[in-house]
Amino acid sequence: MTIPALMPTYARCEVEPVRGEGAYLYGADGKKYLDFASGIAVNCLGHGHPHLTKAIQDQAATLMHTSNLYNVPGQWKLAEKLVELTFADTVFFTNSGVEAFECAAKTALAYQHVNEHPERNRIITFHNCFHGRSIAAISATSSEKLRTPFEPLPDWSDHAPFNDLDAVRALISDSTAGIMVEPVQGEGGILPATPEFLKGLRDLCDEHDLMLILDEVQCGVGRTGTLFAYEQYGIEPDIMAIAKGIGGGFPLGACLATEKAAYGMTVGTHGSTYGGNPLGMAAGLAVLDVVAEPAFLTQVQETGERLRHALEQWIPNHDDLFESVRGMGLMLGIRMTEATRPFVNFARQYGILTVAAGDNIVRILPPLNIDDSHIAECTRALTEAANAYREAKATGTAG
Repeated sequence: MTIPALMPTYARCEVEPVRGEGAYLYGADGKKYLDFASGIAVNCLGHGHPHLTKAIQDQAATLMHTSNLYNVPGQWKLAEKLVELTFADTVFFTNSGVEAFECAAKTALAYQHVNEHPERNRIITFHNCFHGRSIAAISATSSEKLRTPFEPLPDWSDHAPFNDLDAVRALISDSTAGIMVEPVQGEGGILPATPEFLKGLRDLCDEHDLMLILDEVQCGVGRTGTLFAYEQYGIEPDIMAIAKGIGGGFPLGACLATEKAAYGMTVGTHGSTYGGNPLGMAAGLAVLDVVAEPAFLTQVQETGERLRHALEQWIPNHDDLFESVRGMGLMLGIRMTEATRPFVNFARQYGILTVAAGDNIVRILPPLNIDDSHIAECTRALTEAANAYREAKATGTAG
């Protein structure tokens, strides 16, 4: 047998986490890592947060799963909380970001169908976007790396350059149902939308009766310093996909929509076996208990500014390797002068976990409750890693 029991779809690294505590992960070998990856923006409260842990433990001891054929009290509580905190009037719960994306896309198409525009069956998406790895999601991106092994893909989306409003305007046709965009591109390289761009998309959707769909799977739930990134742009979407941080580590996602946008989502149009299970609802409510507090969000904004400043101060000492910092809140990216993944891999030896992204970006995605000691530790670890990486490159041992 030549294939391993675990399907080899990841180039897994040497880190084997067995325990987490706060902003740290501990490997099976006892090595301690500063976790500034957070499971790719998932562990918004770090590891082992007492309120989140207790909520999951208590619910697991009571009831973990029941069918959506029945009323699930936690669903109503979490949905009402999200409605209270956002633009939305209604919520569908999923297990992941890609499931939330699928529900969001279906909601937009159903809206046009019930309004007697079945010809409006295409959605505009953007170059370097990432909405997940389902067949529909990879067909929404222009990335050849993601698309090529699965061609021919469903042809239901049109791709425009990010932050190019004129290009979007030129793509709108009688077959356009909506526009789907990440307010901050994550996998594409921690690239925020400009205010003019996002406001312009809102205006175009209003002008043509299109659905504005936001993908806040990575940038939502406090990551940018407000509960959702759209709040900083002075606009509201019609539909929004969220996941990652909303479960704090438990698999959970949601599709949020206005009453108008959800007009076509009636009995039988969508469903999920596990989406909205009691355990997930307990996790989501516990996360919002903490993250939705104004004082907590203010702390994220202030900590994000201090971390950005520390990284900007650090770069001039390593400007042969690093160019600039970009992003919002605690969703930051350091742009390198070369390919990123080798450095991200190398830096693990020095006890810091980060994530590579497009456009030569090192993603810095710490837990939202870090403090100044973690910022100092981050820059120390990056300094040690950068110095050693430079020497390793010179001797050809950088990997």
